[in-house]
Amino acid sequence: MEIPPKSPDGSERSPQSKELVTSNTASTLCISSRSESVWTSASRTRWDIYHKPIIVVSVGAAIFLFGIVITSLSCFQIKNKNIYKMCGPALLSLGLMLLVCGLVWIPIIRKKQKQRQKSQFLQTLKSFFFNR
Repeated sequence: MEIPPKSPDGSERSPQSKELVTSNTASTLCISSRSESVWTSASRTRWDIYHKPIIVVSVGAAIFLFGIVITSLSCFQIKNKNIYKMCGPALLSLGLMLLVCGLVWIPIIRKKQKQRQKSQFLQTLKSFFFNR
């Protein structure tokens, strides 16, 4: 009769059972993944979905308007005219860039939401037909 080798920690588990006990990487991978919303079916509000692009659009619009004010001050103000001429267009371009990025981000999120709804619908159809 063959005696199974003892493990270094003193327990008398066989190597196969030890592998079965410690190999739970798949479950921890699903738990720690960034796409937990795919696994949980919690409904999200529109604010939860669109709050980042709305903030980017708002900040971009505010910087753009501030750039318009600074640029217009360079036309009327004689003191520090060079500073206004340098900062105004920089703020205009930064604000416009943020505004456009936020406005492009919104249709991308809508498209992803539609794809997610389609995939959830297809998964329910698969489970309905194949789990009978």
